[in-house]
Amino acid sequence: MLGAVARRRGAAPVSWRALRIDSAALGALAGLAAAGLHFAGALKSTPLGTLLPVDLTLLAGALLLPLLAVLLLTRRWWLHGTLAPPLAGAALLWLWLVLAGGWSRSGTILAAKLPELVLLAPLMLLGGLAVGADSAARRLLVGATLLTGPLVAVSVAVGLATGGVVLGGAVGGNPDLLRVQYQLAGLAIACAAGLGAVRLVEAPVWQGRLFWSAYTLALAAAALLPGGRMGLISLGLSVLLTPALRCWSAGCPRAALRWAGGAALAGAAGLGLLLLKAQALDGLRTLERFTEGGLEASARPALWRAALDWGAATLPWGLGTGGFTLAAGYGERRGLYPHNHLLEAFAEGGLPGLLLWLLCFGGAAALVLLRARHAAPERVARIAALVLPVGLAAMVSTDLGNRMVWFALGLALSLGVVARRA
Repeated sequence: MLGAVARRRGAAPVSWRALRIDSAALGALAGLAAAGLHFAGALKSTPLGTLLPVDLTLLAGALLLPLLAVLLLTRRWWLHGTLAPPLAGAALLWLWLVLAGGWSRSGTILAAKLPELVLLAPLMLLGGLAVGADSAARRLLVGATLLTGPLVAVSVAVGLATGGVVLGGAVGGNPDLLRVQYQLAGLAIACAAGLGAVRLVEAPVWQGRLFWSAYTLALAAAALLPGGRMGLISLGLSVLLTPALRCWSAGCPRAALRWAGGAALAGAAGLGLLLLKAQALDGLRTLERFTEGGLEASARPALWRAALDWGAATLPWGLGTGGFTLAAGYGERRGLYPHNHLLEAFAEGGLPGLLLWLLCFGGAAALVLLRARHAAPERVARIAALVLPVGLAAMVSTDLGNRMVWFALGLALSLGVVARRA
C-alpha cells in the first residue's frame, strides 16, 4: 500500500530491506563491550567514568552477554586441535577449585571467589576467544584500547596535578584500593602502548610513523606517573617484543632484531637520563618506587615463600580455595593472596591445581608459539600486545578470580580459532 501511494506521488517505492538490521555487524559490537568490561576498573577513575549513573562493570557485562550471543550465532567457527588441552585444563581447574572449597577454612574470600571462577571466568574466556577470532570484533577491541590508554593517562596526569587522584600508596590512603587503582591504570596504558608500537612498525609513510612514535612515547611517559612498577615493566616489554613479533611472524627476522635492539637501547638511554637527574624523579611515582628498595621492600617475596611452604605442607590437596590468607596469618584479607597465579593454584589447589594450571596456561603459551607463524602477522601482534601485560600481571599481581586474566587467556587461545560470517 505504501508502495502504491509512493508511485502515485512520483516517489520511489519504500524498501523494507533498508530497515533490516545487519545482525553480523551487530555481533561485532561485542568487541566494544568486551573492551569496556576488560578495562572497566581503569575507566571508572576517569572523569567520564565517574559521571555514569550505573556501575561500568555491570553495564559492560549486561551489554556483552547479548552481543556475544549474536556474535556466536552469526559466525561459522573452526577450532584448531591444539585448543583441546588448555580448554580442558581451564574447565577442570574451575571444577577442582569448586571442589577444593569444600575443605577451605575461608568464608568471606571463598564466597567472593567462587562466583568469579564459576560464572565470570568462563564468560570472559569465551568472550576473549570469540572477539579475538572475529576480525571485526577484534578491530573494535583494538580501537577501544587505543582510546582507553590515552584517556586513562590524561585522567591520571590531570588528577595528580589537581590533587584529585592520589596514587602509589601515599600515606593516609587505603593501600588495597590504591594498589588496584594504579595497577589497572598501568595495564591499560601498557596495552595501548604495545598496540601503538605495532602500528608504528606497520605505518607505510613517515607521517604515520611520526604519529605512532609520539603516541607510544607519550604513553611511556604517562606510565612513569601512577606508581605501578609492573605496569612500566610490562609496557617496556610490550613495546620491545610485540613489534618484533609482528616482524618475525611476517618472515622478517632481521627487522625483528633491529627493532628489539633499537627499542632496548632507546629505553635504557631514556631511563638512564632520568635516573642521573635526581630532580627529574619528583612526581614520577613509578620511578620513585623503583628507587625505594626494589624487590626486597615488597611483600611479594614473603607471600611467594608462604605459598610454596603451605602448598608443600598440605600436599597433595592444598589448603582449599581461598584458604591461603587464613593459613598465612592474614585473616580474611583477600588483598594478601600469593600474587602469583601458579603459586596460588599450588597453595590452594594442591598438586591437582598446579597440574591443571600448567595444562591451561602452559598449553595456551604453547598454542601461541605454534600458531604465531601460521596466523596473520597483524593479528598475532595485536593479540600479543593485549595479552602480554595482563599475563605478566598474573605472575606478580592478580589472583585466580581476576576477570582480566581469563579474558587475556581467551584472546591468546583465539589464535587457534577461525571465524567467518555465516
